Amino acid sequence: MNRPMRDPRLLAKPPVCRLGCLVLVRNRRGEVLLVDPDYLDGMILPGGSAKPNEPPHLAAARHLHAETGLHLRLNDVLAVDFTPADRHLERLNLVFDGGTVPDDVPLTVPAQQRSGLLGARFVPVRDLPARMAPAQAARVTEALAGRALPVLLHGQRPT
Repeated sequence: MNRPMRDPRLLAKPPVCRLGCLVLVRNRRGEVLLVDPDYLDGMILPGGSAKPNEPPHLAAARHLHAETGLHLRLNDVLAVDFTPADRHLERLNLVFDGGTVPDDVPLTVPAQQRSGLLGARFVPVRDLPARMAPAQAARVTEALAGRALPVLLHGQRPT
């Protein structure tokens, strides 16, 4: 039954939760692409928050392109990670599978004053705990071990 939602109570005060859209990209050596933000200690997966009503796979692709210059189609989710509120709002982070790119793929990182990034590089999996905060490294480790889930929009794979 497809009835539109008409109860104004459902939308009167929607829950506040940031949706993080991250991308796990590997090179042929199995190294993981990380970006180095100037506002954090440690490296992170490329990505960022979705805008209101922006499909998460498109938000992830937008951030990946803006941060690294890569254009990738994102069809699968490798991990879903909920982070409770701390100094930020609670967050739901989706880790999309960016697949494997050639070892010599050129990365284009915008200037630091515009992007807040110090750079981007592929990091061997064994070095992730030394390069990332513990929760970030654990997220990547779980994503690497997981089975992909399809991205759906209204129950259908996006075209």
